[in-house]
Amino acid sequence: MLDRYWFGDVERISPEAPVPVVRVQRKEEQLGGAANVARNMTTIGGSAGLLAVIGDDEPGRILTALLKASDVHSQIHTDAQLATTVKLRIIGRKQQMMRVDFENQPMSEVLLKHLDHYQSLLLDYELIVLSDYGKGGLAHIARMIELARAAGKQVLVDPKGDDYSRYAGATIVTPNRAELREVVGRWRDEDDLQTRAQRLRLELGLEALLLTRSEDGMTLFTEAGRFNFPAEAREVFDVSGAGDTVIAVLAVMLAAGMSLQDSVTTANRAGGIVVGKLGASTVSYEELFPAG
Repeated sequence: MLDRYWFGDVERISPEAPVPVVRVQRKEEQLGGAANVARNMTTIGGSAGLLAVIGDDEPGRILTALLKASDVHSQIHTDAQLATTVKLRIIGRKQQMMRVDFENQPMSEVLLKHLDHYQSLLLDYELIVLSDYGKGGLAHIARMIELARAAGKQVLVDPKGDDYSRYAGATIVTPNRAELREVVGRWRDEDDLQTRAQRLRLELGLEALLLTRSEDGMTLFTEAGRFNFPAEAREVFDVSGAGDTVIAVLAVMLAAGMSLQDSVTTANRAGGIVVGKLGASTVSYEELFPAG
């Protein structure tokens, strides 16, 4: 996805409708979606490739250029029948006033024909991240997980929707509270949450389930039990893209050989840093591991 930001001042209400008028003064474009996950990986010193299908259009060309500038190894395919997804956010006085989405669903055949390319790339990477945004880009995710696990790769999934059976066999799934509640229902207390989360983890054959909980930090569920990680955010300015940063940092730390709990601790720290920035931002290695 391509994230577009229009920044401006709000000085009056429209005479046409009771809405603010934003006088746009500056525009900015950033990598969004799975492209933002890849960018977060390279920003902290990891090496990342991105396999995706985008449109043969102006936003697609900008996205490709941004990937190159971010040192992401682009494995991009273009399709004339597909429009590149664009999210336009209008910011007035440092507050998001509106988001406008431009998107359409790719045909499964468009994606299926690139599955062989995906399989050929598996040996080049230590770990696979599958970012599901419910846009149709992972119509064959069950097969992708199967191929990656057969190749001996860890698979991290950022989930979407209420059908988690698609993610069976993955290594780690990283839902937020709303996403997990959609699957397991509302929990009464922490013990009830643990029962529901562990049941889901076992049903799907996951090594771990990492629940991101905004101001309440994160909770990791594994065979060894439940582990809580308090939130580290000093000031929350913008939560957009925080999930991308968390799974990206978690992936890089695991691929580098760090233990699961230490990797989650680092990812939790990264999430606390990035919510203090505007837009789908990144963190640097120096921010994660300050000298001294």
